[in-house]
Amino acid sequence: MRLQVNSSKLQIPARLYRIGDLVRYTPFSRQTIHNYTIMGLISEAEWTEGGHRLYDESVFDRLSKIIQLRETKTLSEIRRILSREGTDAQAVSPFQDSSAMGETAGPFPHSAESTKTQGDS
Repeated sequence: MRLQVNSSKLQIPARLYRIGDLVRYTPFSRQTIHNYTIMGLISEAEWTEGGHRLYDESVFDRLSKIIQLRETKTLSEIRRILSREGTDAQAVSPFQDSSAMGETAGPFPHSAESTKTQGDS
């Protein structure tokens, strides 16, 4: 990344994190981070040329909020709360079944609620 010069001030580019970094700095597993991305709870900022997801620093605030909400809410309730707050970068995940907010379609046929029992919260 190159530094950008803006009227004699250097602008340091924002740091981007790979999924392994998120696993290292948070209590979440790689699979949970992936599931949260697919569900639209968090979103990647960019992709590498090799197809890896890159997350910006805001993902840590988002994950902190999810940790807090997981104490009393289901994942579908958290998705609705985050969407209402306008902090959700994606309106609806392509894997989300909009007819049943608690269900995901695609590669995860189980309900979003069942991920709560996997010990990744």
